Amino acid sequence: MITSISWKNIWRSKTRSLVVIAAITLGLFGGLFCCAFFEGMADRRVKEAISTEISHIQIHNPKYLENPEIGFTISNIDQLTKDIESITDVKAVSSRIKFNAMIASSSSNSGVSIVGIDPDNEKRVTEMYSTLLTREEVEESYNTGDSRLVDKILADSVGSYFENAKRNPIFIGEELAKTLKIKVRSKVVLTFQNTEGSLTGSAFRVCGIFRTENSTFEKSQVFVRQNDLRSLTGLPENKAHEIAILLDDNEAAKPVAEMLQEKYPALEVSDWKTIQPEVAMINDMMEVTMIIVMIIVLLALGFGIVNTMLMVVLERVKELGMLMAVGMRKGKIFRMIILESVLLSLTGAAIGMGLSVAVIEFFSERGLDLTSFAQEGFEAMGFGAIFYPSLGIEFYLEVTFLVIITGVLSSVYPAWKALKLNPADALRSE
Repeated sequence: MITSISWKNIWRSKTRSLVVIAAITLGLFGGLFCCAFFEGMADRRVKEAISTEISHIQIHNPKYLENPEIGFTISNIDQLTKDIESITDVKAVSSRIKFNAMIASSSSNSGVSIVGIDPDNEKRVTEMYSTLLTREEVEESYNTGDSRLVDKILADSVGSYFENAKRNPIFIGEELAKTLKIKVRSKVVLTFQNTEGSLTGSAFRVCGIFRTENSTFEKSQVFVRQNDLRSLTGLPENKAHEIAILLDDNEAAKPVAEMLQEKYPALEVSDWKTIQPEVAMINDMMEVTMIIVMIIVLLALGFGIVNTMLMVVLERVKELGMLMAVGMRKGKIFRMIILESVLLSLTGAAIGMGLSVAVIEFFSERGLDLTSFAQEGFEAMGFGAIFYPSLGIEFYLEVTFLVIITGVLSSVYPAWKALKLNPADALRSE
């Protein structure tokens, strides 16, 4: 009965109630969309880092992490990778040769990290093979729909992921290609130390140019075949610098890493949060930011509800006095005002959350394109300029609970004011 009366009381002043509902709707929609934006940004950065840059877990010689020299390797790679692949939650394993070098073209030079891979095996661990520019990206970049021109650009500037490559192919990033002013089939020279400590090097031919959402990664990493590096450096067949491990689930990274560390105490096992702490920090920071945004939104809405409910009580002084005079208990009056506030809040929240679900779903499929505003800035920080907002159902449930709490707290003072009314004085008021 109290609930029914409270609901009817809300609509006694339709204009005021609709204004409050509209404010709650817009406030929650704005807050939820911002949270979805932050959540999508963090999730995409983590996914990009794991899928193209680092994988879930990496294993190194402890000395290699202090000084990434060619001599600090992991031995017995074949047996080690087989043992790791048999572990639950491990999806794929790939070994890498990795050390610093100098790359030079006829126009420029730069310091890079050479990553020697088995191209077929690396496909199981990372998605570098899928980072070549697409036809749509070329059309957008060059603002052309001419199929013949697009075919020429694709042939000249994209290439392949080691497919049909002959002697010493190299796979480089788009930003590095711009720095060196080279394209597919261009020749570059890599200079590095061999296992004896002497400088050596060789000419490599660009087989493909990849593009990621991290321009720093594009400038600093180049990929070549392991066998080519072994023949140039003298590195034995069963040694490597890094073992990359892909898991079935991000959350399994820490327990699996701890288990591997116990199993191989002579090696250094690191999960993705340890390898790139800035990515983990961004992920955690986004969660804190989402909470802060929703607290600010709900505080602002709470003050608005307090003001509205206080006006409701002051306008109905005579009515409330009459209810108390005929015997309605003050506890019921208190609950009635609390319920009015909660129902008002939940009505606006339901509309706001419904609207946010529709808009977030729309942009989660199509993406929110900010490339024309700050593409270079985002990519310098490792983010793509196209965002895909997302929010889990758990967050909506948490917000619903917070809205109810906000409605209750916002109506405590107005309800308390109602309880302080003297029935006789209230009846004499105009």
